[in-house]
Amino acid sequence: MNRIIIVVAVLVAILISSSLYTVNETQVAIKLRLGEIVSVENKPGLKFKTPFVNNVVTFDQRIQTLDAQAESFLTVEKKNLTVDSYVKWRIVDTEKFYISTGGSMSSANLRLAQNNQDALRSEFSKRTIIEVVSSQRDAIMASVKSKLKAIAEDEFGIEVIDVRIKRIELAQEVRNSVYSRMETERKSIANKFRSEGAEEAEKIQAFADKERTIILANAYRDSEKIRGNGDAISASNYAEAYSQDVDFYSFYRSLESYKKSFNQQGDILILSPDSEFFRYFNPSN
Repeated sequence: MNRIIIVVAVLVAILISSSLYTVNETQVAIKLRLGEIVSVENKPGLKFKTPFVNNVVTFDQRIQTLDAQAESFLTVEKKNLTVDSYVKWRIVDTEKFYISTGGSMSSANLRLAQNNQDALRSEFSKRTIIEVVSSQRDAIMASVKSKLKAIAEDEFGIEVIDVRIKRIELAQEVRNSVYSRMETERKSIANKFRSEGAEEAEKIQAFADKERTIILANAYRDSEKIRGNGDAISASNYAEAYSQDVDFYSFYRSLESYKKSFNQQGDILILSPDSEFFRYFNPSN
């Protein structure tokens, strides 16, 4: 009798334990009956099921990260770029997610990765390398997110929260081509600045030469005026002195002539003694 009670108690315990399951705060559960969905449990707590008839599948409803494998995409210039990206997503429609993926998280990641690649390929094929690398990177991520969001919610019961491009690398030959073009553009800009600088330098030099010529001409004009005035004053003074004492002035001019004539040793003049040059050496005068 005791054995029967013990066996019954064990069976009852097994039955009760098989009838209970727990859903925690980070999970969502689907109750199945012979493979068909009976209900979806979104609230955490202790739940009941029919033993041996119902089975339960739980899913993590926290945000998941799809770290996509780096892929090569062609730009509008037919240049290869290696792109590394990731997608943040979570389950919002558990029933649709289970039906579309069979409840497999890896299957969901695989299908989402394929759609992510297709969306990136479409966006990159419409843009140049410069646009992809610099000005339109945010626009690409926003467009890819919008496309993935529509597909994922409609087909997989997934909400796409964010799409980010982690890295964009140029192939070596493309990298060399881009660097060469950038170098050419920089040299062109530098040559332009040098040309403009040389042109301005020539303008400044020409203006300076013009100003110098004008200043020298004005200075020469003023100096000639001053010299002319000085000569006029000198001539006036000589004329006034001559008019006051003609003999003395003549004597003074003769002394100046002697001084200039015998300025250096060895100067020899052959003149007649009664020459006008020796006028003031002649006692008779």
